[in-house]
Amino acid sequence: MNRGAAAARYAELPLPSTTEESWRFTDLKGFDPDAFSANGTKTLQQTVAKSSMLDIDVAGLATVGHGIDVESAPEGIRFEALDDAHPRLGELVGADEKFAAQNAASWQHGLLVHVPKGVVLERPLYVRIANPPEGGTLFWRLLVIAEPGSRFSLIEDYGSSSDEVSGYSNAVVELFVEQEAKVEYVSLQNLARETWHFASHKARVERDAELDWVAGGFGSKKGKVRIENDLAGQGATSRVTGAYFADGDQHLDFDTLQEHIAPNTTSDFAFKGALRDRATAVWRGMIRVEPNAQKTNAYQENRNLLLSPKAHADSIPGLEIQANDVRCTHGATVSQVDRDQLFYAMARGLTQADAERLILRGFFQDVLDRIELEPVREALGEALEARIPQG
Repeated sequence: MNRGAAAARYAELPLPSTTEESWRFTDLKGFDPDAFSANGTKTLQQTVAKSSMLDIDVAGLATVGHGIDVESAPEGIRFEALDDAHPRLGELVGADEKFAAQNAASWQHGLLVHVPKGVVLERPLYVRIANPPEGGTLFWRLLVIAEPGSRFSLIEDYGSSSDEVSGYSNAVVELFVEQEAKVEYVSLQNLARETWHFASHKARVERDAELDWVAGGFGSKKGKVRIENDLAGQGATSRVTGAYFADGDQHLDFDTLQEHIAPNTTSDFAFKGALRDRATAVWRGMIRVEPNAQKTNAYQENRNLLLSPKAHADSIPGLEIQANDVRCTHGATVSQVDRDQLFYAMARGLTQADAERLILRGFFQDVLDRIELEPVREALGEALEARIPQG
């Protein structure tokens, strides 16, 4: 779909409301995507490097601010600005949803990551994305193509040097993991607390390919992040690990889909979140198994830890099974901090903050252990613990 058609589609689609099932717990009242300027103050945050969550040795580095600045790229791969005419652009995420349509019409900055057949990168590729400017927008597009037999890691880091910036972030990511390829994809969102963030991430995993995905959610005011995986080839495997923390008046919304299309495919989604103050979170997960996807093995879970009496989480797992020889399971919990654990830790000399930090680390440890990249695992653990105030 060209930009003009996408803009027309965006104009005709209504802003989602709580009357729609997938938006029932995320109220966009007071938000107008057209109220934000395309240029804002004309100065995107150029200190994004200072707010990055990771300090890591990388094979390629790109920074997104006023444009795409590719600071380094390995030989033999394409790690470059995305061409508007790329034939695979929009193949996975089109314009059938309000925010995706606006992105298709308006994206200004895009990156192409194309790793040829059989190429193995020992160090990750890293892209840092600035917070939108005050009153402004950032429409970001990422297209990843892993050719057969390739292996690499890609880290996408959304950061801000200030929590007070009120902007609008809209991102679309498309990942093609071709036969026998393996991709580790890490997306860390730590935008300003007054910035709205909407994102659609979708992957297609082909025969005997593997996708290991990490999603971290810490920043933004409100919005929705869609995470969809199509297990399109026999023997495809997808594992998604999510960790999030919200406090103050933050509202985080994750909408996940595990779509099993081919037989003998495996998916494993595990999300854990902690909430303080008046923060709220929504996780909605769906496992969908198509009629031909026999021998599917799918699992999803969401666990929430409430650190304050006014914090709230909604967890909605779901199954749509159209095959008869499958193994699909799910689980969801929302619980307060165990007061006995807190008392036990404080009785041994810990402050309440240190005791909560210890409980928090124990709560998240199993999802952190799923993360293969050690710097990512350590950074997420530190970011989670840092959200408990000293005291």
